[in-house]
Amino acid sequence: MKELNLTQGSVPKVLLQFAVPFLIANVLQALYGGADLFVVGQYDDSASVAAVAIGSQVMQTITGIILGITTGTTVLIAIATGAKDDKKVAFTIGSSVWLFSIIGVLLTLVMVFFHGRIAELMHTPIEAMADTKSYILVCSAGILFIVGYNVVCGILRGLGDSRTPLYFVALACVINIVLDFILVGYFHLGATGAAVATITAQGVSFMISLWFLYRHGFHFEFTRKDIRLNRNLAKKVMTLGAPIALQDALINISFLIITVIVNQMGVIASASLGVVEKIIVFAMLPPMAISSAVATMTAQNYGAGLIQRMNRCLASGIGIALVFGVSVCVYSQFLPETLTAFFTKDAAVVSMAAEYLRGYSIDCIVVSFVFCINSYFSGQGNSLFPMIHSLIATFLFRIPLSYCFSQIDSSSLFIMGFAPPVSTVVSLLICIWYLRYTRKKVYLKGTMMPAMSN
Repeated sequence: MKELNLTQGSVPKVLLQFAVPFLIANVLQALYGGADLFVVGQYDDSASVAAVAIGSQVMQTITGIILGITTGTTVLIAIATGAKDDKKVAFTIGSSVWLFSIIGVLLTLVMVFFHGRIAELMHTPIEAMADTKSYILVCSAGILFIVGYNVVCGILRGLGDSRTPLYFVALACVINIVLDFILVGYFHLGATGAAVATITAQGVSFMISLWFLYRHGFHFEFTRKDIRLNRNLAKKVMTLGAPIALQDALINISFLIITVIVNQMGVIASASLGVVEKIIVFAMLPPMAISSAVATMTAQNYGAGLIQRMNRCLASGIGIALVFGVSVCVYSQFLPETLTAFFTKDAAVVSMAAEYLRGYSIDCIVVSFVFCINSYFSGQGNSLFPMIHSLIATFLFRIPLSYCFSQIDSSSLFIMGFAPPVSTVVSLLICIWYLRYTRKKVYLKGTMMPAMSN
C-alpha cells in the first residue's frame, strides 16, 4: 500500500501523482458499461443496444448513490489523516463497514423487487423491454459487490493511496471484457450475458480487495474492536455523503427523465442517446478524476490547516482538467462520427448520435471548473452547496430545456445537445458567487482545524 502525503511537495505534481491512478481506474471502471454496449452492438440489434444503454443508466444511478455516500468516508478519513488522528481514522473505517453493509442490503432488496417497474417507468421501447428488465435484475443482484468495492477504494484513497484501487479495477475490467465476448459473442446471451459478465467481474474485484486488506493491513492499529457502528461517525459520514449521493441520484434521475423524453422519439433516438451518454462518460473521466483528487487533497490540507496550499490545489485542478475538456470538445466538433461509430454499426444511430455529441461536448469544458469547485467544498466538509446549485441547474434548466428543444425538432437530437452546457454554465455562475462569498469564512475555519482535531 503506497500512501502519498498530500500536504507536502509541489501542488500540481502531487495532484497529478494522485490523480493519474484515479483516472486510469475510472477509465477501466467505465469500460464495464462501455464494453457491454460495444460487444452487444457488435453481435445484437438496436433493441439490445437500447436495453443495455437504458439498464446501465439505471445502474449508474445506484452506483452514484453509493459513490456519493462513500465520499463521506473518504473525506472524513482524509481530514483525520491530515490531522494525524489515527484513532479517528480506524473508528471511521470500522463504522463504514457496518453502515455500508446495511445500505447495500437495502438497495439490493429495493432493486430486485422493483426492477420490472423501473424498466416500465423508463418508457423503454417495447422491442427492448424484456432485455432491459433482465439486465437490471441481474445487475441488481450484484449491488453488494459494487458497495464493497467502492468502500474499500474510498478508504484507501482517503489514506492517500490511489494506486492500489487501480489494480483491483484493472483485474475486474479484464474479466468483464473476456466474459462479454464469451457470453454475448459466443453464447449469444445478449443483454443478460453482458449483465452477468459485469457483476461477476465486480464480485471478483471485491473479493481480491478484501484479501489485500487482510494481508497488508494499515500503517496504524486496526482491530476487530474498531469494526462497530459508531453513531456519531456514521452520522457524519451520512451528513457529508448523503447530499453528494442525493445530488448524483437526482442528476442521474434527470438523465433518466431525459431518456424517457428521447425514448418517445423511437428506438433509433434511444440507442443514439445511449451511445452519446457512454462517450460522455469517458470524456468526463479526466475532470472527474482530477476533481476527486482535489477533494482528497483539499481534505488532508484542510485537516492540517494549510489553507493557501488548499487553494492552489483548486487552481491546479481546474487548469489540468481544462486540458482534457477542451481537447474532447474540439475533436467532437470535427470528427464526432469516429466516436459514435465505435459503439454501433447502425448508420442511422451513428448519424443521430454525432449530431447530439457536437452540442453536448461543450459541457466537457464547463464541467472542468464546476467539478473541481464542488470537490473543493466537499473536501472541507461542505457537501450541501454542491448539491443545491447542481439541482438548480439540472431541474430548472437542463430538463426543461431538453424537453423544449426536443419539441422544436423531434427528428434530430442536435438542438437537445446544447441543454447540458447551458445548465452547467448556470452552475458555474453560482459557484463563482459562492467562492467569493465564503473566502474569508473558509480561511477562518481552516486555521482552526488542527485545534479542533486534538
